[in-house]
Amino acid sequence: MSSSPFEPDPKRPGIFASLRSSFLTGLVVILPVGLTIWLVWKVFGLIDGFVLPLVPANLNPEQYIGINLRGVGVIFLFLFTIIVGWIAKGLIGRSLIRFGESLVERTPVVRSVYSGIKQIAETVFAQSERSFEKACLVEYPRKGIWAIAFISTDTRGEVAEKAQTMGGMVSVFVPTTPNPTSGFLLFFPKDDVIELDMTIEEAAKLVISAGLVYPNGEKAKAAVESQLKKAS
Repeated sequence: MSSSPFEPDPKRPGIFASLRSSFLTGLVVILPVGLTIWLVWKVFGLIDGFVLPLVPANLNPEQYIGINLRGVGVIFLFLFTIIVGWIAKGLIGRSLIRFGESLVERTPVVRSVYSGIKQIAETVFAQSERSFEKACLVEYPRKGIWAIAFISTDTRGEVAEKAQTMGGMVSVFVPTTPNPTSGFLLFFPKDDVIELDMTIEEAAKLVISAGLVYPNGEKAKAAVESQLKKAS
């Protein structure tokens, strides 16, 4: 249907506005892919530069094909890590590790550095049953302000005994944006913690994006809104 003669036709965007819109859309598509490829390429090159000089020349494929293949050092490091892990699981490997750690514990400076790195590695890479249980909402940093958090475990030990909260307490990790690996460990009464239906991964995406990306779209948004209505 044609528009009324009294109503002006909608103004179409000019060619420069259209090109600008297409350019920005292209950047949104290209930047994540390009930066990811660049970062992986740089990391592979860094690992190759560290590992390949330690590999015997007769095992380096470059000696036979005459081409420096990016990523060969990563493969060697992967295989070496598997072999070390396999040995460490055995009786002899565990004995060697205990002997080496006993020597490290006697060295003042090295002892502190080694223990710190070991704790970080065990926390990040060790396969254990310790993990976040659910995503939740808590009022933080004050009443009336809600934050996405992760339920760790039920609070136990001296903290639970000294707090003496009716109904028990839970240990909650409140992540920061956009880096969810840093944050605050807080202890909340169970009645003050609202569990969410979204998964841990979905909640992490919500935190990383500063609330701009809801992993499940309106479903996740509706879940948060419904939980807030229940709490009010």
